[in-house]
Amino acid sequence: MAMNMGQARSTRRRGRGRAALLSDMNVTPLVDVMLVLLIIFMVTAPMLTAGVPIDLPDSRAEALKQQPHALTISMDDAGRVFLDQQELAPGELDDRLTSVVRDAGGTLPQVTLRADRHLDYGRVIAVMGALNNAGFKSIALVTNGSVEAP
Repeated sequence: MAMNMGQARSTRRRGRGRAALLSDMNVTPLVDVMLVLLIIFMVTAPMLTAGVPIDLPDSRAEALKQQPHALTISMDDAGRVFLDQQELAPGELDDRLTSVVRDAGGTLPQVTLRADRHLDYGRVIAVMGALNNAGFKSIALVTNGSVEAP
């Protein structure tokens, strides 16, 4: 018992003269901030890539290689036409395609057509005809990959 008291006195004396420097870094606030940022990015990331909501038909076809500067035309179930996520007014598609061809010069971008499965077949063919008239001869139709497709 006497030894314990002696050690306590000696540690008290050492601590009076100078305060010991704290060399540990508290990373708890950093971890808290990083977890909050992770949650924010996890919630917002799916919203950034959503695009035009379309119920695509199923197919057993293999996926094609995507070009980085592809032109995407989407048609929703109401028949509205979108050019790269921007809704077009009825009859505006021909003018916009003409300006794309004029701006492209000699090399036309790849065209991908996304059409809702419940859409009238005639409307899809009308958009494909507008693409053909503008000079796009190769059109990729986008579908969901499926094993059970007919």
